[in-house]
Amino acid sequence: MKIGLCVFLSSCWETASWLIGRGHERGASERMSRRRGGRGARGAERTDAGDDATAAALSFLREAAGRDQPRLEISDAFEGDRFPNVVVTPTGAVLLVYGADMVRVRRSGDGGASWGTAVEVAHGIHGGGVTVDELTGHVLIFVEDEHPPAPLRLFRSTDDGLTWAPMPTRVLPNAEGHVMAMHFNEKGLSLRGGQHNGRLLRAARWYAEGDYDFAMPQHYTAVVYSDDHGATWHASEPFPAKGTGEAALAQLSNGSIVCNSRRHWAPPPEKRSVDSFWHSSETKRRWAALSSDGGETWGSAARELLDLPDGPQGSDFGLFGGLARLDAHADILLFSNCDTPGSDRRNGAVWLSFNGGDRWPHKRVMSSGQFGYSSLAAGRAGTPSEGWVYLFFEAGKATREIKVADGYFQAGALGRIARFNMAWLTEGLEL
Repeated sequence: MKIGLCVFLSSCWETASWLIGRGHERGASERMSRRRGGRGARGAERTDAGDDATAAALSFLREAAGRDQPRLEISDAFEGDRFPNVVVTPTGAVLLVYGADMVRVRRSGDGGASWGTAVEVAHGIHGGGVTVDELTGHVLIFVEDEHPPAPLRLFRSTDDGLTWAPMPTRVLPNAEGHVMAMHFNEKGLSLRGGQHNGRLLRAARWYAEGDYDFAMPQHYTAVVYSDDHGATWHASEPFPAKGTGEAALAQLSNGSIVCNSRRHWAPPPEKRSVDSFWHSSETKRRWAALSSDGGETWGSAARELLDLPDGPQGSDFGLFGGLARLDAHADILLFSNCDTPGSDRRNGAVWLSFNGGDRWPHKRVMSSGQFGYSSLAAGRAGTPSEGWVYLFFEAGKATREIKVADGYFQAGALGRIARFNMAWLTEGLEL
């Protein structure tokens, strides 16, 4: 069943000065000083306009925004489930993957104007990281038997997302002997160009002793990558910040890869409360690191992105967010998360970066209601998806609980798909 809603909205842009934390070793006083001394968004735009990459990004945005009237359309896609990923295949088919205990897929062949019925892939929890192999056109879905750590199964579609079948796979341990879990991360990548052309890459997580409060200081984000189309996965070095998990990846025009991660916990001296170890100012903002070797290493320090909230700012536990790159020739990135000073997950927004995710000077609110996990994907040129951006998100509060080893996790959220064009995203923005 599809319930369509087409919304033409006036601009609700908010500009913000944006600055990048230089690493988790810096103190709060320096971060506050950098906030006070930072340039405003418009000043940053004018300065960066001389940079070739930013100029290319602005040129792309002007052209894309001038093609159509602003459009934002939102429809219901799933009921009573969780954990969204959205991908666009080389033909322009849009796939929505969802599932807390039964992973299902809905497909659109007309750019999201209509949707086919849900296809069941497998019992189990969606591991995220849905990956489109650009060399073969195949699509991979990761399913774990239950909330990890748990056995993994891989499913592949060779017919553009119409049908799915199991595929043998193995995930090798990293140098520390850790075997990464898949749940839950943003869609994967198929690298383009350079030494690692065609490499499949997706974010993963080390859960240590499990998804427990006491284990979170040992958790970390990592990446798994495959050079044989998904048969074998190697683990990267750990993301350079502990307490992280639920990450998103994007490849930039220079071939480097940005990893943007949620953070559940931060170590002393940053933490505010000894009693509640994850209650830290460091868990209110996203963290990022770069790889220049195809996702194998991530440098010695992660950066705190002061522009990007990690979930409700009245809470300290973060929130999974979406990430997408818009154009192959310009480093325009979009990020989705909730935008609220309170503790509820609501008020979903999209942030815009002109320079590969270093700065995020603008955002636009997309939905004022409940807004949980979200995933982003851009349409492809020459297909029915061209000109659209897809945002698949959890809406409404969870309606059921799913049993795990010694507890429960909440599920049952409504899954909604939004599609918007660049005219909507940039409405009211001076380019």
